[in-house]
Order: sequence, then structure tokens, then C-alpha cells
Amino acid sequence: VQLQASGGGLVQAGGSLRLSCAASGRTFSTYGMGWFRQAPGKEREFVAAISWNGGITNYADSVKGRFAISRDNAKNTVSLQMNSLKPEDTAVYYCAAVRTTVVRTTKWDGMDYWGKGTQVTVSS
Repeated sequence: VQLQASGGGLVQAGGSLRLSCAASGRTFSTYGMGWFRQAPGKEREFVAAISWNGGITNYADSVKGRFAISRDNAKNTVSLQMNSLKPEDTAVYYCAAVRTTVVRTTKWDGMDYWGKGTQVTVSS
């Protein structure tokens, strides 16, 4: 499966952005999907994940209550709605897929497919 993230940009603290990830391939609907992010000088970290049918979601503590992950299997897309953004949310955001129906890891090396990232910059 090939993944392409979009929707990043520059936003002021407290603002919102919606990231989208378009996937190719007929197997998208059977894969768990996740969003990760990487800030300069830091390791890539888990942000959110969603199961194949959207029934199970998981979030990093740092984004709980502010971010929401969703997917549309008919359109082969997964989205990340980011609200109440903070400067510490600044990073390159990546979408990723795993060849299981549920994402059972929060480690970046547990994912199987990656898209190119999209930059999110939150100004104070």
C-alpha cells in the first residue's frame, strides 16, 4: 500500500488543522492505521491509531482530548483532526499502516508502510 499525507501548514497556538492520508491498494480497509510525528532532534513518536473498521482508537497522552483520528474505507483515507494546537505539536507528521486489523504497537518500527510526512508548525 502507498500512503500520501497532506494538510500540514502553519497555524497559531489554539488553532486547528486536519491532516489527511490517501492510500492506494485494495487492502487498505483491512489494515490498522496510525499517525506518528517527529520533531527536530527527537525520535519519531506515536500520535494516534485506528483499527480497520474504526472501532478501536488509541491516542498518545499528549494529544488525548485534542486530536481525533478517523477513516473512510470507501475513500481509502485516514484523517487526523487536530484542535487546540500547541507549539510542542510542531513536527513532521507521518501516516503509517500495519498489516493487521488492529494497531498493537506505539513504536514506529512496528508499522509496515509509511508515507512521506507533512509539516505542521504551531506558532506561539
